[in-house]
Amino acid sequence: MNKRDEFLTEQKVLRLATVGKNKTPHISPVWYRYSGKKFYIGTNTSRQKVKNLKRNNRVSFCVDVGISAPNIYGVMGQGNANLILENSKVKTIAKKILLRYFKTLQNKSAKELLDDTDCIIEIVPDKVTVWNY
Repeated sequence: MNKRDEFLTEQKVLRLATVGKNKTPHISPVWYRYSGKKFYIGTNTSRQKVKNLKRNNRVSFCVDVGISAPNIYGVMGQGNANLILENSKVKTIAKKILLRYFKTLQNKSAKELLDDTDCIIEIVPDKVTVWNY
């Protein structure tokens, strides 16, 4: 596994930018799962980011760490987002995402988040940039 993929697999927060109705960027910090090629984000179809994606599926994203050299590293990119709405696929992917953040899905918060998740955002990057200082 290369350094970029290892970093994306280890990190916990991705900043997702979608385009709002008035063409204003909408940025959301989200939990995610990285597969080595795509990113998966569990959410609910009532959220603004999903409403934005229904109008325009282009996204930008950023995952970064550090505030002073030489420990600054980040990955940012652009791509297209697909909405996965089929319930069994949504729940399967959502469980994998949540297990990155909770030891068990029996946790009260994990259960609530899983119940609230009715959509997966799948990001297919077409441009990725890595930086470090």
